[in-house]
Amino acid sequence: MGLQVGDPAPAFSVKDQDGNQVKLSDLKGEKVVLYFYPKDNTPTCTNQACNIRDNYGALLKKGYKVFGVSPDSEKSHQRFIKKHNLPFPLLADTEHKMIEAYGVWGEKTTFGRTYMGLLRTTFVINKKGIIEEIISKVESSKHTDQILGKTE
Repeated sequence: MGLQVGDPAPAFSVKDQDGNQVKLSDLKGEKVVLYFYPKDNTPTCTNQACNIRDNYGALLKKGYKVFGVSPDSEKSHQRFIKKHNLPFPLLADTEHKMIEAYGVWGEKTTFGRTYMGLLRTTFVINKKGIIEEIISKVESSKHTDQILGKTE
């Protein structure tokens, strides 16, 4: 069984797109959104990132620090940020340490093909470092509403 709401968020220390070390321990006292996505510049991942970008002010207003996480490199993240004008950092978990710690690597099936890959998942972490919400059925075009708990 993977992580559950109420569990302490697994500690991490990983570099962002500019090579700066980002640690969960440095974010104590902050509300954090970690959204794990498979790959920079793919259609669904771009749609998700742009939805967060377009609603970033609402997330900031609620006090959230947002981080996208994928196994892509720092350089790939830099290109993705520049191309889509993303206002939040992307973490480069090229060694899968964070991905494994959060349990978001697993079996996927696309077009009848089964393979191992990153399971698109978002974790909302409270100021004490406790997982407040886990969104595993991500709707990329409405993802900010999912994070903020808005429903139609």
